[in-house]
Amino acid sequence: MALDPDERPNQPIAKFESMLKTDDVYFFDSEDFEDIIHHYLNNGKISLAKKAIKIGLRQHPDSIELKLLNIEVLVFENNLDLAEKMLDRLQLLDSSNEEIYIQRANIYSKKDNHEAAVALLEKALELSSNSLDIYSLLGMEYLFMDDFELAKKNFMQCVCLDPHDYSSLYNVVYCFEFLEDYDGAIHFLNDYLEQNPYSQVAWHQLGKQYMIKDLLEEALAAFDFAIISDDEFIGAYFEKGRVLEKMGKYNEAITNYETTINIEDPTSHAYLRMGKCHEKLDNDDLAKYYYYQTVHEDPLLDKGWIAITEFYCRKKNHEKALYYINKAINIDGENPLYWKKCAGIHKILKNLDEADFAYKQTVELGNYEVDTWLNWASVVKATSDLASAVQILVQGFEFYPDEAFIPYRISGLYNLLGDHVNAEKYLVIALSLDRTKMTLLEREFPKFYRSYRTQSIISGHRNTSE
Repeated sequence: MALDPDERPNQPIAKFESMLKTDDVYFFDSEDFEDIIHHYLNNGKISLAKKAIKIGLRQHPDSIELKLLNIEVLVFENNLDLAEKMLDRLQLLDSSNEEIYIQRANIYSKKDNHEAAVALLEKALELSSNSLDIYSLLGMEYLFMDDFELAKKNFMQCVCLDPHDYSSLYNVVYCFEFLEDYDGAIHFLNDYLEQNPYSQVAWHQLGKQYMIKDLLEEALAAFDFAIISDDEFIGAYFEKGRVLEKMGKYNEAITNYETTINIEDPTSHAYLRMGKCHEKLDNDDLAKYYYYQTVHEDPLLDKGWIAITEFYCRKKNHEKALYYINKAINIDGENPLYWKKCAGIHKILKNLDEADFAYKQTVELGNYEVDTWLNWASVVKATSDLASAVQILVQGFEFYPDEAFIPYRISGLYNLLGDHVNAEKYLVIALSLDRTKMTLLEREFPKFYRSYRTQSIISGHRNTSE
């Protein structure tokens, strides 16, 4: 497996690459070929790995390890049938080699038969003297099966065997988060830090768990320890900035975001957070400057364009807001957030046809939020196309069958259309969902509301008389 770092990379690799540039043929022992192949696989240079395997097997035709590396490449390239045939032959020669079971497990995993892959990995575990890689593979198989408890258990074994296996550490925390066991994650990370007090990665992850639980002081302390462990750890400065933002300490937050920029190249996310902090401090010119820097650094970051647009909306400068959201749409016309924001601005500016078109684009691109349907219907209603407004809300009601506001509006619109049968039908549905939202009828369809109230009073009087 190409998972370990190269132990003897320099001389064999340089010698091998020199050989490829000439017609000379150099001899390498099989371990040198293994190092060379691992190096190329680890660096994603598959074609060079295949050349090394070919030459290696020419020089060492009986090497089981080289044959297994050849099989690993075949599995990677989805040449599964040939890989299985080669494994069958190898198993006759060496039935106790755990790598054979690992590669068979990889094949089953590729075929989405994760239960069979787990069984083979368990067999490999019985045969192995170095089980870290196998526990990691088991963890991944259980993730594929959505068994986060067993995935977590196996990744924990990896961390136990190698405390610096940060990939497995991240996976343990991911499992805790998926299970929404944030207290468990905190307990695990604190135990880990008892043994590894200078692990900046663990302190960083602990701070994020405290943030989730809104324990801001604890999160701040954790990020400070991460920075003490590594004073160039950009992620810790960034997350510390986010905590300070939540605490209303905007100037301190800005200082931490600036630190991330000073350590490494600027990022759009740092610029965005700095813009939001300056806006909170009423530094409008600086807020605008950093929002502009955000989209300049990454024109595809939708949060940047939305931030600029919302900034101008808050300033009631809707024409400028429209200008920037249209720029965003020109860059990425498939983003439903842009179209929804564009529709809302057109609605405010009373550009009803443009708003109608923008809401249509929003829905076609997959935004089915309840307020999208309600706002789109209100725009179409304002153009006096009541039938289309009804159809929009009927569609929306399919997505939100428990949202009472929708059938109240459908009922009111049917009443305006003179379709009293459907008006009554949807009114009954709305009342069965939530009678307290009847005020919507009073506000948006006052005549229909008064008519309903009158009929209810008469009906109630009759029932009393009877």
